[in-house]
Amino acid sequence: MAGDPNAPHFPRSAPIDAYGKGGFAFAGMSHRGSLLCLPDAIWAWDVTDPQKIDRYSLDRVFAAANSIDTLLVGTGTGLWLPPPELRQALKAVRVVLDTMQTGPAVRTYNIMIGERRRVAAALIAVP
Repeated sequence: MAGDPNAPHFPRSAPIDAYGKGGFAFAGMSHRGSLLCLPDAIWAWDVTDPQKIDRYSLDRVFAAANSIDTLLVGTGTGLWLPPPELRQALKAVRVVLDTMQTGPAVRTYNIMIGERRRVAAALIAVP
């Protein structure tokens, strides 16, 4: 299953237990690389630089937009201002975009899923 790009790493949402050293821990598993956490699954995400975040890299978010109110983007260790056209495209499907460094994004995501909010997170792995 891990080798199939059409199969999620985990078939539902889950809190992120730890992050750093180039990856994440969740649901008793560890994953090296970035993650895309959707309400119905957690996916590997091949983005390593916030400048590479675009509509294409967030395709799964747009496909699931009817079950997402907020998209948290963890930008790694730096800050990133999303291009206005990406923010507008998400707004058009009624998804609010909130960007922050990966650490705060993980903490916010965990709180929001604990509150059963309709949240997704695109998290760039940090060293």
